[in-house]
Amino acid sequence: MLPVDARIRRSRDFSSALKRGSRAARGGVVVHWAPAPDPQATPSTTPSDAEHQAARAGFVVSKAVGNAVVRNTVKRRLRHAAAEQMRSWPDGVDVVVRATPRAAERDFAALSRDLAQAVEAARSGKSRRPRKTDRP
Repeated sequence: MLPVDARIRRSRDFSSALKRGSRAARGGVVVHWAPAPDPQATPSTTPSDAEHQAARAGFVVSKAVGNAVVRNTVKRRLRHAAAEQMRSWPDGVDVVVRATPRAAERDFAALSRDLAQAVEAARSGKSRRPRKTDRP
């Protein structure tokens, strides 16, 4: 289960992560990886909500994915997969996971694999997979 303090819930936190994050898509998910903002770059006298300690994840599952039952199933699977993977994420990072319509067709193992690959790609800055023509 994903702890409450590890969830992104506010609209402004989602927006901030989408604006400052790097993006990568794999299978049924699109991931926006937003590392913690540098406190020296934006000095402030009061700590903001964006300056949190633990890694956080937020999920977006639109009606394009399916009906309410399908959307909730996809969201539960993604939350569970993210909870397992968050242990390896650095503190202060915000990750927004957006499910695509393909997510409804994928089982838990495939969604978990998609999430792990997309997080790794967004984290490293490699937003696309090499094409067959790009490979030696």
